[in-house]
Amino acid sequence: MTKRSKSYQKAAGAVERGNAYSPVEALDVAKETARAKFDETVELHLKMGLDPRNSAQQVRGVALLPHGLGKTVRVLVFAQGEAVRIAENAGADYVGDDELVKKIQDGWLEFDTAIATPDMMGRVGKLGKILGRRGLMPNPKAGTVVPAEDLPRVIEDARKGRVEFKLDRTAIIHVSLGKASFETDKLKENMYAVVDAILKARPVAAKGQYIKSAYVTTTMGPGIKLDLKEVMAITIS
Repeated sequence: MTKRSKSYQKAAGAVERGNAYSPVEALDVAKETARAKFDETVELHLKMGLDPRNSAQQVRGVALLPHGLGKTVRVLVFAQGEAVRIAENAGADYVGDDELVKKIQDGWLEFDTAIATPDMMGRVGKLGKILGRRGLMPNPKAGTVVPAEDLPRVIEDARKGRVEFKLDRTAIIHVSLGKASFETDKLKENMYAVVDAILKARPVAAKGQYIKSAYVTTTMGPGIKLDLKEVMAITIS
């Protein structure tokens, strides 16, 4: 059995075993248990009632966090021709075509999100193994493969705090909600934006209970169980 540090054990002591917390209560406890020397990330983990092996039960999408993630987002855009000018004027940190592909193949990954125009995907496709495992591969379903005229909007969304959610092979969705230093109300509004987007993305083929359990945690903290009824009741008009 893994031996937990004294700081972790102290943090875990603040969580009542067997108790299911409301979103606000859980976020308050998460902030209380964030005891690392750095500003920990607050995360949401949802166990889904879906079969990740069934292509008809996949869940993937994006949510815009009203209060961002609390960090500077470095945006890379794969583009050519006029799209390069549009991306640069929109504030992308890195813009290019073959030279960026080669740079990434050589091991460079100093960016947080990648966007591409459709005409670049033939070249970007060769980066699938590198970017895919890091969740950085541009994808039409995630809204990161867009025509040149949409680049300003997508780049701006990425700057504000655009997070992607995706069902993993263990049927869990992991999403960052912001930093432990955020006010509870801001973390709550970010959480509601994420949950609302996931609820709206429910596949038609999904059967039975869509979300089986929900937990909030921080980078170094214990899991805090959420009241599932309250989670399922989240809606944003």
